[in-house]
Amino acid sequence: MKTEISTNLLQSVTAQQAFAEASTDRIMQLIDWTVETFRAGGKLLIIGNGGSAADAQHMAAEFVNRFKIDRRPLPAVALTTDTSIITSIGNDFSFDLIFVKQIQALGNPGDLVLAITTSGKSPNIVQAVETAKDMELKTVALTGGTSFPGGDLGLIVDLLLNVPTDCTAHIQETHLWIEHVVCEMVEKEMFGK
Repeated sequence: MKTEISTNLLQSVTAQQAFAEASTDRIMQLIDWTVETFRAGGKLLIIGNGGSAADAQHMAAEFVNRFKIDRRPLPAVALTTDTSIITSIGNDFSFDLIFVKQIQALGNPGDLVLAITTSGKSPNIVQAVETAKDMELKTVALTGGTSFPGGDLGLIVDLLLNVPTDCTAHIQETHLWIEHVVCEMVEKEMFGK
């Protein structure tokens, strides 16, 4: 069991290092876009399913409350949290539209949509990004995979950050690292040390 634990940790760290080495410029672009969005009075709309929905909530909380610096709240919204909205759209229309309708209701040009999905293939995420692009919102995706990096989402999103592994757990662990780096750097850029 000790060997398996050590191997798992090494594989996770290896996935994070491979991503970081290949994608530092894209991480910096996400940080810049997030800062620009907040400074211009826009908001960050975050979407995801399952564990990625939990990541969306986590990241929104870090921006609205704080990450490391006590500062004013920043407008980030996880579109994964309102069960009445999600279940009414799912029931009355389709689960594929749970993020589309929220983006239509809340999104404005100048806002930034961050889609978190390990596969990049979830229909509700792909349709939401298509809607955001039609509405002139910038779009970013955190995805994973090696055979079709970014999935369908990778073909349409403005900025793709793809973790080069097929292990879902290691993709999610890397996504959390990315989210924390973005939160920390955005705070530093906007509020100093």
